[in-house]
Amino acid sequence: MSDWTQKLPEAAQEYIAGRRLDEVECLVSDLAGVAKGKAMPASKFGKQKYFHLPNSIFAQTITGDYADMPDESEFTEPDMILTPDFSTATAVPWTADITIQVIHDVNDQQGNPVPMAPRNVLKRVVKLFNDQGWKPIVAPEMEFFLVARNVDPNMPVIPPMGRSGRRAAAKQAYSMSAVDEYGKVIDDIYDFAEAQGFEIDGIVQEGGAGQVELNLSHGDPIDLADEVFFFKRLLREAALRHDCFATFMAKPIEGEPGSAMHIHSSVVDLKTGKSIFSDAKGGETEAFLHFIAGMQNYLPAVVALMAPYVNSYRRYVPDFAAPINLEWGRDNRTTGLRVPISEPAARRIENRLPGMDCNPYLGIAATLVCGYLGLTEKKLPRPEVTGNAYIDSDELPTNLGDALDLFSDCAPLREVLTPEFCDIYEAVKRNEYKEFLQVISPWEREYLLLNV
Repeated sequence: MSDWTQKLPEAAQEYIAGRRLDEVECLVSDLAGVAKGKAMPASKFGKQKYFHLPNSIFAQTITGDYADMPDESEFTEPDMILTPDFSTATAVPWTADITIQVIHDVNDQQGNPVPMAPRNVLKRVVKLFNDQGWKPIVAPEMEFFLVARNVDPNMPVIPPMGRSGRRAAAKQAYSMSAVDEYGKVIDDIYDFAEAQGFEIDGIVQEGGAGQVELNLSHGDPIDLADEVFFFKRLLREAALRHDCFATFMAKPIEGEPGSAMHIHSSVVDLKTGKSIFSDAKGGETEAFLHFIAGMQNYLPAVVALMAPYVNSYRRYVPDFAAPINLEWGRDNRTTGLRVPISEPAARRIENRLPGMDCNPYLGIAATLVCGYLGLTEKKLPRPEVTGNAYIDSDELPTNLGDALDLFSDCAPLREVLTPEFCDIYEAVKRNEYKEFLQVISPWEREYLLLNV
């Protein structure tokens, strides 16, 4: 076994033990959360310390087009230096040969972190907490749909065929028999996760037809974002093995609930290891309330990060179990900010706004940066809502264009996330929004063609 393989995590070493490692996939996340990079023979990977990719990968839209860089005079596509973060190395158990994948750190040629890289954005936010003597802890919940293969974009997405020979039914939340309908996919998800060294906290049937929720254990924000990034690949591959798709669209099926990535957040003191949200007697602290206030004050400006596509806003509608408010409440799922039942040491705040279509690094960064600004500004939140908070609200943007306007105008966020990142993110999303507005939908043809 060569020296570099000794740097791999235990699960990756166990995966390749006694076998010839064929290939290494060198990965980074682009703005959309899509894996970009290179695959190379393991023998070559072991001989090089880094590789190059142009910085234009962060200017590419979801359609494959390229957004106009904020300063086109500097758009010469210089190479970035990508070095492996061996702590992220994990198996790729669905390939025919023996392969591992490794997330890479992204620096410029002077050795500085590239500010446009989503993982670097999250690292910057975590460092802000660390500099104050705090450590943020997160736990993401991943909702997604298993759907029948859809090879024609003009055809609606439909639920998959279950093992009973019937299509998955809606309104079966928490049903074990509903999960059993696509049990073979779930089995592969568990097998792949075990090979990759990932711990799944639980899998449940959600309210939509073929909709599943997968929970991850709490931990370091960067580690958990890496896991979600890996899990999206894992889930797609598990579904393809059984003739269906796993989709993370916020709203893939008309009339069904959307898919969220709820993010639970807490903060501990670096010196004591104890939660700053709970006092010595187990009560709520002012820091806990400040964190909530920061989320109420700044979440509208980061909706563009948590709901990054035109489809994302189809999830923000009443009566579909989606948060459309910035209220907070204890054990209240009608609020956008929920405080789950917990012991004082595990007191946390659940942000129910992010969609599963968001980049996990940016969704977690957006959540934490709002809480961080609240902790530093030390304002108090609005009173807790104890009743039904499912009411129309004008606090949140209802389309991508309005969300980008709020994102662009928020000076405190631009300072924390860096203008370089904010400018390129806005440029990419404006480009995508403009492309969408040029597409004529079936609804328009159905109701406007002969009626107006």
